[in-house]
Amino acid sequence: MPNFYVYLISSLPMLNFEAKPPFYFEAFLARCAELIPQKDFEALKAISGGRTQTPDLKILKKIQGFDTILRNELVRIRAAHKKIDPEKYLRPDGFAGQSIYHIVLAAHRNPSPLEGERLLDKERWNFLDELIIGHYFDLDFLIAYASKLLILERWERINKPDKASLLEGALSKN
Repeated sequence: MPNFYVYLISSLPMLNFEAKPPFYFEAFLARCAELIPQKDFEALKAISGGRTQTPDLKILKKIQGFDTILRNELVRIRAAHKKIDPEKYLRPDGFAGQSIYHIVLAAHRNPSPLEGERLLDKERWNFLDELIIGHYFDLDFLIAYASKLLILERWERINKPDKASLLEGALSKN
């Protein structure tokens, strides 16, 4: 079982929130496959679906908990806006005591839904940065890196126009 975390992590390019991903998640997994233990590799593969399937790792529980808090705050704000009871939509598995109400409210009030989503993803990014403090060459770092990579991939898909539909739309106007 290889365990070359130092080599692998030091060879990864730095990720920036506003930049394009340097490679896709599948390429990241290919880089990791031969350099980390199989159990750790399976944990990395599991996070690509959004909700992890292996919540036995502490960092994955923290990421899921933060995402639940974020979504619960959105539910509360949207329910208050629609004057309905949010309780049936809330998930109980968030971390109590973590308050991000002001960020979620700013995202909700943003006139552009796209910019609101960007605020929420930026907050997820910042949370991942906080999680890896003190983790430089271990699985926690790779999980946070993979999560950031997935955020960048999502924004690349959002920002990348569907050229075929744009061309079809332009041609249909004539």
